[in-house]
Amino acid sequence: MASTSNNNGFFARRRWLVWAAGIVAAVVLLASFMSRDDAVLVRAAQAHRNTIRSVVSTNGKVEPIQSFEAHAPVGTTVKKLLVKEGDHVKKGQLLVQLDDAEARSQAARALSQVSAAEADLSAIQSGGNREEVLTVEAQLTKAQGARDAAQRNLDALQRLQQKGAASPAEVKDAENQLARANVDLKLLQQKQKGRYSHPEIARVEAEKTNAQSAHAAAEDVLSQLNIHAPFDGIVFSLPLHQGAYLNPGDLILQEADLTKVLVRAFVDEPDVGRLTPGQKIEVTWDAIPGRIWNGAVNTIPTVVKLRGTRNVGETTCVVDNHDFKLLPNINVGITIVTAEHRGALTVPREAVRQDDSVPYVYEIVNNELQRRDVQTSVSNLTLVEVTSGISDNAEVALASVNSKPLHSGLPVKVVH
Repeated sequence: MASTSNNNGFFARRRWLVWAAGIVAAVVLLASFMSRDDAVLVRAAQAHRNTIRSVVSTNGKVEPIQSFEAHAPVGTTVKKLLVKEGDHVKKGQLLVQLDDAEARSQAARALSQVSAAEADLSAIQSGGNREEVLTVEAQLTKAQGARDAAQRNLDALQRLQQKGAASPAEVKDAENQLARANVDLKLLQQKQKGRYSHPEIARVEAEKTNAQSAHAAAEDVLSQLNIHAPFDGIVFSLPLHQGAYLNPGDLILQEADLTKVLVRAFVDEPDVGRLTPGQKIEVTWDAIPGRIWNGAVNTIPTVVKLRGTRNVGETTCVVDNHDFKLLPNINVGITIVTAEHRGALTVPREAVRQDDSVPYVYEIVNNELQRRDVQTSVSNLTLVEVTSGISDNAEVALASVNSKPLHSGLPVKVVH
């Protein structure tokens, strides 16, 4: 009986040991699973060296640097077209002839008025026309002769009076004759020198000036009716046909030198402060995919103004266009390179975090996050240049897969 009781106690104690061992094994197994669950799944990237650029992307417009527009000076018709759109022309080449019959007539009338005004002024300056001048000169000669005769007569009578052969009355009469002769001579001399008053002279001079101005205007109109190229270039607009009627001011043609063109870029207000002279500009045009024209910033915006719905500052650059592919007034894409570093150590922008204005990244070391404070430089939409804080090929965390927050010391597992 006692033996049976001892056996039951032994088995009871062994059952307890088995249960205890099972509980320990379960705890160890659970801890193992829990340890596995603590590793947060994260996306990661390696720091590597490449070229990084910071750019301003916007749009722009192409303009000629040197251009010429011809407009109709008067109402007239197109007499002859000597070029067509797209033609290369040389300086001085005749491009368009307009009907100039009326202009020539006006120029001839104006020239006639100039000649008449010059003749009138010449007559005034010389005291009258030739007949009037000759008449006055003859009268003046006669008056001078009469004055000289009166002087000789008076001298003779004064000598006779001293001898008692002439009376005082005769001498007095001779003196009066001489006085009248002097008055007549003086009047004719004044008539010869000052026949016309100052207002009369001013009026004739004004008529001459007006006639000359009218003639110059007529000649200017006449010159504009025969349109010549002011420089070597391309006729890029010719919106008319031979025989067409033109109203005053109508556009006849546009010519430009397109070997170099001006590209005007419209930079949004927040990016204006990033511009400095000399920055590289890349110009693209959808009509020629893959082609890039290069220029440099040569003006900085001095004012921001509304363009459509945008507040923009305008900057310009000169672009070589030797093959004439860029056309006036086309819309182009603009990339302004504000910074470019070659061989820079870069990480994805998503990897860089900020803590009290101190940038840092989480480097993955032995499947665990380690915070690394870094210094950064150039950045763009996808990459950031790191100048210190991590080494080449360092693996940095981007974000957790299940949006769990990251912190230093966190065990992680990288997913690809």
